[in-house]
Amino acid sequence: MNVLFITLDQFRGDSYAAAGHPLVRTPTLDRVAREGVRLTRHFSQAAPCSPGRAAIYTGTYQMNNRVVANGTPLPTGLDNIAHVARRAGYDPTLFGYTDQGVDPAVAEGVDDPRLDSYDGVLPGLSVGLYLPESQAGWIQHLRARGYDVPYGWEAAARGEPDRPAELSLSGFLTTRFLDWLRGQESGWFAHLSYLRPHPPYAAAGEFSRMYDPADVEMPITPVPSEERHPIHDVAMGIEASAAPSDPDQMRALRAQYYGMISEVDSQLGRVVRAVEERGEWEDTLVVITADHGEQLGDHGLKEKLGFFPQSYHVIGLWRDPHSGNAGRVVTQFSENVDLLPTLADVLSIDEPAQCDGRSLTPLLAGVDVPWRTAAHYEWDYRSYFIRHVTGEWPKERRLSLANLCVSFSDDLGYVQFADGTFKCFDLRDDPTWRTECRDTERIMHGAQEQLVWRQEHLRRDLTDMLLRPSRPGRWPAGFKDAALISANP
Repeated sequence: MNVLFITLDQFRGDSYAAAGHPLVRTPTLDRVAREGVRLTRHFSQAAPCSPGRAAIYTGTYQMNNRVVANGTPLPTGLDNIAHVARRAGYDPTLFGYTDQGVDPAVAEGVDDPRLDSYDGVLPGLSVGLYLPESQAGWIQHLRARGYDVPYGWEAAARGEPDRPAELSLSGFLTTRFLDWLRGQESGWFAHLSYLRPHPPYAAAGEFSRMYDPADVEMPITPVPSEERHPIHDVAMGIEASAAPSDPDQMRALRAQYYGMISEVDSQLGRVVRAVEERGEWEDTLVVITADHGEQLGDHGLKEKLGFFPQSYHVIGLWRDPHSGNAGRVVTQFSENVDLLPTLADVLSIDEPAQCDGRSLTPLLAGVDVPWRTAAHYEWDYRSYFIRHVTGEWPKERRLSLANLCVSFSDDLGYVQFADGTFKCFDLRDDPTWRTECRDTERIMHGAQEQLVWRQEHLRRDLTDMLLRPSRPGRWPAGFKDAALISANP
């Protein structure tokens, strides 16, 4: 079986047709949803990109992997999706980026250039196409085609509406993947990591004109300033995260975001057709998710930050042609940390002991099993202050208070801030996260649920074993067998 593991950067879970969006056209994603399983309440575990991807690749929550910002190293010793794929006999190959920085403990000296950037490649992946943050390969490609494109990914991406869609960043990645695919035998594993629909809000070519801003719905309005948490209020005053206040500008921003989604969907269509032409579509597992979501104007915000679910509710599709689960819709809460244990399960590989997520296999098959009653995600914002904190550790610990955690259940949105404050939203009466819950008993239930969740998911990679001659507990593969052989020569 082939594996096609796809991440779409900053893709909201409600912004494609199969999820019920009335405007956005996504025929390829809709097809994958029809032929597979759609996860309706699927959540990223962190934002921005590096933290969100660390959760996907390692199956761990931020409180355990500790990748808290774009620039936090990925700790050595964590298993990941690439290593699992290799144990299953694959050569997992990257097209795009993974944003996983090197641990200084394994750097090649203090001058190792990997220490200067967070956009490193996840250990264990082979590289078919590496697109660092500069997107240098794509920009060089455009320049070779005669386009006077400035160096710098953001400026180049902002110019996408002025160039034909076939020259888009997503198109460049797709073409390089298809070139590679022609030289592969069956049994390949590819990780396609697309930047779009990540900003700048500028869709490629004709896709920039696909949606009339007049047809675009307006976002959820924010609560008055006196009702906002300070983080929310500050974010609305920062240009990088404040949504446009002008309705026409807001509609235009949304129209471009939807255009980016349709454009990357068209590129996925090229991928599907190529796999079909090889006769491999019915032997290819397809997994599609996103590292995080996008506020898209909701609550007066854009980009990804804070505690509102729009920054964390993401697309989730799982198509296994051998499962017989086509068309199933899973309504339970699922999380990106579930993808690694599910993949290990499908590939008949032991689930890494570190995994905080659970295999989705029973839910994908429609089996009713005990399951989580809330989704969880975290946001750490210490990166805004690291440059300015001069106190010495361990006396100075202000950075450790710059984080929050959210529990999202059917009726409550509970937000715990590290400074001891909280917000609790009554989703039973107002699913838009604008009405606070004042019921002390319900608030206490939300706080207790989150505390129990944290206790249950303390790191366990070495906790469930004992150093004894018989090696009781859950040991790494081979160790227990060696003990049994030694005891019974």
